[in-house]
Amino acid sequence: MTEATVSKPVPRPRPKYLNVVKIRLPLPGVVSIFHRVSGAGLFFLLPFLLYLLDKSLNSFNEFLAIVSYPLVKLLLLGLLWAYLHHFCAGIRFLLLDVHKGLDLPCARKSSYAVFAVSLALTFVIGVKLW
Repeated sequence: MTEATVSKPVPRPRPKYLNVVKIRLPLPGVVSIFHRVSGAGLFFLLPFLLYLLDKSLNSFNEFLAIVSYPLVKLLLLGLLWAYLHHFCAGIRFLLLDVHKGLDLPCARKSSYAVFAVSLALTFVIGVKLW
């Protein structure tokens, strides 16, 4: 073979570096990411919640001593929001799975609703529990 008959591979463009911080996701994408993050947070903090449940059932005074710390209250408030957001977003995704609210305006409205309802319920329940 001569050198003229050997074809050289065409260089493919390198993948672009995507800066996750600079990407501006639409609101339904943000709801989806928060849904995953809240689920992971609830999963990883489940041992702490089970520990608190054990303390509340066996020695309620120890439970009150643990929960009286402001940092623990803040953590429990964050877990409450994570649960409520995960629940509301889960209902939204179930509705999307049955092809309800797939058009863009409806998807944006339901995303706003997920954030509004989860934050409002967190505020109401958090005020009652604090």
